[in-house]
Amino acid sequence: MPTSLVTGANRGIGLELCRALRAAGHDVIAVCRTSTPELDAAGVRVCAGVDMTDDASVAALGKTLAGVHVDWLVLNAGILEPGGLEGMDMASLKRQFDVNALGPLRVVTATLGCLSKGSKIGIVTSRVGSLGDNGSGGMYGYRMSKAAANMAGVSLARDLAGRGIAVALLHPGYIRTRMTGGGGNDEPDVAARGLVARMNELTMETSGQFWHANGEKLPW
Repeated sequence: MPTSLVTGANRGIGLELCRALRAAGHDVIAVCRTSTPELDAAGVRVCAGVDMTDDASVAALGKTLAGVHVDWLVLNAGILEPGGLEGMDMASLKRQFDVNALGPLRVVTATLGCLSKGSKIGIVTSRVGSLGDNGSGGMYGYRMSKAAANMAGVSLARDLAGRGIAVALLHPGYIRTRMTGGGGNDEPDVAARGLVARMNELTMETSGQFWHANGEKLPW
């Protein structure tokens, strides 16, 4: 039975990823700051109390998982805070960078001993972080942090190639979640199915590429 670890697992896309992976026969480790009744009922192993912005908290997760082999590491935790050019809130930008760009790196470094040849890493990023796809501006903290996450993912793909570990940058789509204020084109379970499909397709040959959950390759 493959083992998958999902961050940001307590609601939205993360919760649906846990459910989809469990249904596919994976042993799922669900990582979050605070669990929910829905996650507790999902039949997965819950590791609560993990803060993506806290080095010690994430390091403790790595120690908890010592000796556990992880086949899929799905880095889904993220935040979105609105903000444009006028009245820009630098503290908000820093928070988004800390969670969206540095958070995935914290988890990878803390759990690297759990990964081996054949393991896969999926970073749930956003096409909003695409330079080539930015036609409207704004959303500085979210756009910049997701662009940084994309760069981190490409570097990870290069650095982990020798270990046989593939990395995908994954856009879930515009999904109706609390993060989007309920706006969107699809429900979280649709995104989860697409993300699982892209992870299934991920190979060393496609490592380091940027994909929409629907299979479309996205511009940087």
